[in-house]
Amino acid sequence: MSRAVLGLGANLGDRGENLRAAIEALGRLPGTAVERVSGVWQTAPFDVPDVQQDYWNLCALLNTALSPHALLGACLGIEAALGRVRRTYHGARVIDIDLLLYEGVACTGEELTVPHPGVLARAFVLFPLRELFPQEEALGLDFADAPGFADANAVCKIGSAADLLKIKD
Repeated sequence: MSRAVLGLGANLGDRGENLRAAIEALGRLPGTAVERVSGVWQTAPFDVPDVQQDYWNLCALLNTALSPHALLGACLGIEAALGRVRRTYHGARVIDIDLLLYEGVACTGEELTVPHPGVLARAFVLFPLRELFPQEEALGLDFADAPGFADANAVCKIGSAADLLKIKD
């Protein structure tokens, strides 16, 4: 079993229900268990082509027997099952699931890059990640001095996953 960190976000429809359904689906993947889920953080969309609702974001720590590529494929399948349609770059989305970190893996490829290239620059990833890893080191990634922390004003914690999504913390 390996540990992996996923970043989840939603800004279409019932954001809380979309995140809850995604976490539930992740827990049903073969050889996979959701170990912990961060609180839910809200952020305004940036670099978007149209007017969009704010995002709700969280990070989830998994234990999984799936390989990084298999886990990515499963995440894409969950997105599709929940109604995600990829029409516009940075378009609004029912659910977005990114593989951020995978224990013992660093790779750069056309389909998958781990660690995710945006981890250190994105406040909406860093603040939930710090809830899961308060020592600011996650699966070999030291993010204590990450530049994205400078954007603290861009994110706001709106509650725990248990309260907002009706899932176990």
